[in-house]
Amino acid sequence: MPLDARASLTVLPVTGIGEVAPGDDLAGVLAAALGPGDDGIPVLEDGDVVVVTQKVVSKAEGRIVPLDHGDPEAKVHLVERESVRVLRRRGELLITETAHGFVCANAGVDLSNVADGTAALLPIDPDRSARRLRADVRRALDVDVGVVVSDTFGRPWRQGVTDVAIGCAGVAAVVDLRGTVDALGRPLVATEVCVADEIAAAAELVMGKDRGVPAAVVRGVPAAWLRDGSVAADVVRPAGDDLFR
Repeated sequence: MPLDARASLTVLPVTGIGEVAPGDDLAGVLAAALGPGDDGIPVLEDGDVVVVTQKVVSKAEGRIVPLDHGDPEAKVHLVERESVRVLRRRGELLITETAHGFVCANAGVDLSNVADGTAALLPIDPDRSARRLRADVRRALDVDVGVVVSDTFGRPWRQGVTDVAIGCAGVAAVVDLRGTVDALGRPLVATEVCVADEIAAAAELVMGKDRGVPAAVVRGVPAAWLRDGSVAADVVRPAGDDLFR
C-alpha cells in the first residue's frame, strides 16, 4: 500500500533555547529560535502547532518556589497546598486534584530540571499561558500557529508516563467525531478524540526528558483542528460525568 504524504505529520525539536529564568520573555525566546535563519527562511509556518513544556512556562512565569529536596515533609506540605483534594497517599506519593481540575501525582510539583533547593509549580492558568504565547509569537513572526503547553502525567492502571496537554490555544483540545461514520460506514456515537494530548505526546518523542529541548513544532495537523480550544473547558471531565467520584 503506498504512503499518503498528505496524511503525515512532521515533528521538529526546537533547539538552542537554553535555560529559561523567571521573568524571561518566553515568546521572544521561541521567536528567536523559530524565526528566519541565515538563509532568511523562517522555521515556523502557518498552521504549525508549537508544543512547549510546562517547565519552561512555569519558569518564565515565576512559578518556582524554594524547597529543600531532602525534606520529604516539606514536599508533602507543598503538594497539599497546591491541591484541592487528595485522592490517595502512598509514602511520599500523593495523587491529588489541582485547582485546574487535573488529577495527577503530587499536584504537578516537579523537582526535575530545576535548580537544587527549588520546585516548579504548574502555571496558574495554562490555557491563558498558551493564548499569550500564541499571540506574542504571532506578533513577532507574523505566523498563525497553535500552541500546546504539555506536561508529563501517569495514567491509572497503566505503567509509564506520557506527555499530555495542560493548556492550548489556536488548536482544538478535543475533536468530536460523533455523528460521523467509521471506515465501514457505521455511525460513531461516542468517539471524542483528545487531539491536544496526542499532539503533546508526539512532541515529547523529540523533546525527551534529558535532552534540554523544551519545545517542538508539530507540522501537518489537519486544518480543521486549528480553531479555538481549551483544556480546562474541553478536556477536564465534569464531576457529574466522572464514574470514579
